[in-house]
Amino acid sequence: MSAEGALLFARYAYPPNELGYCGPADAAGLLRRDATADIERRARQFEGAWCYLEYLAETAGLPDPLDVRVVEAYWIGNDLLDRVDPAALVERMTDRFRGQLGGTWREAGRRALAHHSFQVFEVYPWAPMLRSSGNPTALSVLDQCRIRTGVVLGADSQVATVRSRPLSWNGAELVTGAWREETVRCSAGGRTLIDSLAPGDRVALHWDWVCDVLTDEQAWHIESLEERRRTALRPLVP
Repeated sequence: MSAEGALLFARYAYPPNELGYCGPADAAGLLRRDATADIERRARQFEGAWCYLEYLAETAGLPDPLDVRVVEAYWIGNDLLDRVDPAALVERMTDRFRGQLGGTWREAGRRALAHHSFQVFEVYPWAPMLRSSGNPTALSVLDQCRIRTGVVLGADSQVATVRSRPLSWNGAELVTGAWREETVRCSAGGRTLIDSLAPGDRVALHWDWVCDVLTDEQAWHIESLEERRRTALRPLVP
């Protein structure tokens, strides 16, 4: 098992686990740098994410679903995504997500992607709900559940102020809104998996949590893959 990959998984998986949306109980266990074997055990209980990690590892010929390259591909994006056959991915997902109602993934045989943005926008029911009713809760969940980028304006050991762009619904499609400032957490109970933040750092955000400091290339992957997903959904808008 890759300790680096396990820790990377934990950085991104902690916030929805803390909220009770996925993964096992006691989310604080993900924030222990010295317990990567336990993180692996916990990662296997993230039924959605683990399905993608296993598939990415298989297609890349890697024995470890928590190989850092695999984990990066799922949460951020890298060239491992290019090896995935969309139709084969949908077939793999059929058993795992058979009971998932409201998403568009079953019709995604030409565009499916083993990336978190696909899970958020096409497997979960929130995007269809937003399109059908303009539901503000659906918009909020999509905005927070996706991995988004931001720029640090200031930070201490517990919270950071970042500049980011929320999702906005214009009545026909999802677009990025105007820049805003938001306060997000970078530790919980004194535990963190990232080093200190500095103004100007590009960061990845998941819910109200700073997951990681990004390179420009990583930030580009996150932003471009989300745009690709939102663009793919435009023809589905009534």
